[in-house]
Amino acid sequence: MTNTTAAKAPLIEPIDLQAQFESFFESSTIWIHTNWLKILIAFAAGAVIVIALHAARRLGRRLCDREGTRFGWASVVGRAIVRTNNFFIVMLAVKLVVGYAGAPQEVSTTVNFLWTVASVFQAAIWAREIILGSIEHRTASEHYSGEALLSAMGLIRLLVTLVLFAVALVVVLDNLGVNVTGLVAGLGVGGIAIGLAAQGIFADLFAALAIIFDRPFRRGDNISYDSTSGSVEGIGLKSTRIRGIDGEERIISNKNLLNKEILNNSQRNHRRAKFVIGVTYFTPADVCARIPDMLKEIVEANDKIFIRAGFTGFGASSLDFEVQFDSTGPDYASFYTGRTAVGLAILQRLNEERIEIAFPTQVNLTAAPDGSSIMPYPATPTDRPADTAA
Repeated sequence: MTNTTAAKAPLIEPIDLQAQFESFFESSTIWIHTNWLKILIAFAAGAVIVIALHAARRLGRRLCDREGTRFGWASVVGRAIVRTNNFFIVMLAVKLVVGYAGAPQEVSTTVNFLWTVASVFQAAIWAREIILGSIEHRTASEHYSGEALLSAMGLIRLLVTLVLFAVALVVVLDNLGVNVTGLVAGLGVGGIAIGLAAQGIFADLFAALAIIFDRPFRRGDNISYDSTSGSVEGIGLKSTRIRGIDGEERIISNKNLLNKEILNNSQRNHRRAKFVIGVTYFTPADVCARIPDMLKEIVEANDKIFIRAGFTGFGASSLDFEVQFDSTGPDYASFYTGRTAVGLAILQRLNEERIEIAFPTQVNLTAAPDGSSIMPYPATPTDRPADTAA
């Protein structure tokens, strides 16, 4: 019986890094010797691009440092430009050289890999700076209280950074041929779990961002919702603070506030007033016909915008007329004073014309069993029939 020793072949062949490096070096050397003119031209163009991008970064830094534009759109763009990193700039120039000069497969593959990493993560950095800069631009407006949201910028920055760089990582791995289905599924499940655990906080946070970008109201605006009215004092990360008309501070979550119908009284272009005037049924018809013109004259004499005036109906104890007029602008104090002046002027004019304003009246009639009317008071001598001559 003979013993034979069979060598087991390895399941995975080891990677010969030295051989690969030698192949890469050899192909690069041949490429440089055969395409040196194209490489020099591409290198010159790449140097120009590097210089231009560095100049753009200096311009962006000046935009950020310019006085009075810390939270302006110029500063937002400047911050994004400043965040352009050197690795991206170099890889952009190298990509141009390799693409123009026709590099061998080994060099092209390596450059494409590095360019993918540099460009994807640089795009994520630019997007992060623009998003955060836009939020700061809105919150720093003179109409917003901004402090609460700016204090929460750390949380917002963390969330935006995690989302953007997670997407960038997935894009890079997918471009490298890695199966990212499991990674995407894991990120999705994790995101759902976090969202369910903090859905109340995220709902109010996104509602605050919706208020900032959609601008249904601003700090200092007078708003009404449900049966509440007041002035907006602050828009925070989770809630909005409103100073009520009686001096109380009302606090409502941003999500609940946006779910309601909001009346922004500060954005009115006018305020409308309406008076209903009832005159007695004893007023002659020709006098009633002149009442709408009287009301129009009174409104225009008080510098208000006349809308309409006319007869509206037969009331229980009055002939009813209505006048509508507008006060320009949203100021309620001016509207209130103007409405008072018009009302008193109407009263004075009706008194001068001897037109009686009706008030609720009721007449009771007494009937006999046969249906005939009975005087509600004893008959006076003048009510008795004249005595007949004897």
